[in-house]
Amino acid sequence: MRSNRSSAARGLAMLVAVCPVVILAQRPLSLAGRSVVYAPHGVVSTSQPLATSAGLAVLQHGGNAVDAAVTAAAVLSVTEPMMTGIGGDMFAMVWIGREHRLVGLNASGRAGALMTREELLKRGHARMPTRGIEAVTVPGALAGWAELLRKYGTISLAQAIEPAIEYAEEGYPVTPIIADDWNSQTSVLVRDPAAKGTFMPNGHAPAAGEWFRNPDYARTLRAIATGGPGVLYDGPLGARIVKHVQELGGFITQADLKANAPTWVTPISVTFKGYRVWELPPSNQGVAALEMLKILEPYDLKSMGHNSATYLHHLIEAKKLAYADLARYVGDADHLTISAETMLSDTFIAERRSHLDSSRARATVDAAPLPSGSETIYLTTADADGNMVSFINSQFDLFGSGIVVPGTGFTLHNRGSAFSLEPGLPNTIAPGKRPLHTLIPGFVSRPGAPSVADGSTDMPFMSFGLMGGAMQAQGHAQLLLNLFVFDMDIQQAIDAARFRHFDGARVALEAPITDRVRDALSAMGHIVVEAPLTAFGGAQAIIKLRRGYAAGSDPRKDGYAGGW
Repeated sequence: MRSNRSSAARGLAMLVAVCPVVILAQRPLSLAGRSVVYAPHGVVSTSQPLATSAGLAVLQHGGNAVDAAVTAAAVLSVTEPMMTGIGGDMFAMVWIGREHRLVGLNASGRAGALMTREELLKRGHARMPTRGIEAVTVPGALAGWAELLRKYGTISLAQAIEPAIEYAEEGYPVTPIIADDWNSQTSVLVRDPAAKGTFMPNGHAPAAGEWFRNPDYARTLRAIATGGPGVLYDGPLGARIVKHVQELGGFITQADLKANAPTWVTPISVTFKGYRVWELPPSNQGVAALEMLKILEPYDLKSMGHNSATYLHHLIEAKKLAYADLARYVGDADHLTISAETMLSDTFIAERRSHLDSSRARATVDAAPLPSGSETIYLTTADADGNMVSFINSQFDLFGSGIVVPGTGFTLHNRGSAFSLEPGLPNTIAPGKRPLHTLIPGFVSRPGAPSVADGSTDMPFMSFGLMGGAMQAQGHAQLLLNLFVFDMDIQQAIDAARFRHFDGARVALEAPITDRVRDALSAMGHIVVEAPLTAFGGAQAIIKLRRGYAAGSDPRKDGYAGGW
């Protein structure tokens, strides 16, 4: 996969400048959705048009799916800065076409050396802080970008981030849904002078169509292009970050940044309706999506009817059980009490399924609910050589911690808020630990020919993801059921109305779900609540065809799927 380096690099910045930009307004979910995108050579699907265009430019000039994914992610860090950036974490799964193999990357950072349970309790916290400097952990995303390119890319990190630098320097018009998200966070941004100066340069968040520039971030990315990721992890940028974090009472040291390293991991899977569904292992929540599918598999879901009260009830109750297990058993991979394989065993699943009452909602679960942050980007790419990338990058909450180190142009994430202060759990806060992570890229294979990650005989089928914090695992399950139980095409599966369970008996339903269904769920003991459109996440997906690809992108976001 390291061929065509020179051809991929030539003209990349020029192509992004001339590549047509498509701005898609959000379509009401009650109307027919977008068409499936079909393409012969390659596809990029993201949540923002400029990122899709930049990724396609890479593919069209000889780059591969990994190059396109990192380029698109870098552009998203400029155009969707409340959701993603080098101040956050990322995960990926990559299908390597020439090796016929699926690999996973965990590029999440760890708690700083000064972040102890004792210190947080001494400061008066009964639970983890949700915003501000005390929630900041080491940002792992940039190291993940660099590692993906080093091992499987064909262009350099400097080449991949050049389009992002141009958009940061020259500016771009903000798209509608992103403008709404941005405006919703002004009360957070005004708490930090550098955050306000960076993201409210005219005293307000940019409106849809308003031009936005981020010259500080352009300078930061230029320094990284020149000096590599070490500028952040063992250089002047990192030193500035550590100094500012510690001045504000945070917990990261220079040694923490220097020690940061992504981890290559083996994906985990279950079989479902003749397919194999892949997720990444702990420290992220992918195991919950697999557990939901295994709990639900014996039920005749199709006969219940799509999004009927009975159908939704079973999914919601399976979600409660799976997420309770997340809170109890999942955290840093080095601190687990039981393995993901045990959680997916037939014996374990049968016991969990026995707690699903087919007619009555559980009001409580026996563990605390997950943090509810929803501020993430998911993108997926595929190329003519059969490589497919499932890629997710996040700040956790919108604009993360809300803290910008002056002059850097990006916010630091608040992933530390996902730790627990309850003692004795895999996810109990401790120095050097990775927190339980909501970020989950997904992948699906089907029976075929030579081996994948575990030696089975599968062929690549779909790269997919659904962003949105704790929405992600329950969203993965809903999208897959739309495909494999109700025979929807990929765009229909993305468009279909979703539920989101929060905690206890509280569940939100998207507007196309009828009042009759809502009343029936209420009669079963569910508490139906209202939630904004953003609470239900946004999905992208690419399906491998015999020749070429099919792709979809969520109308709940500003982006699109584009192919060539």
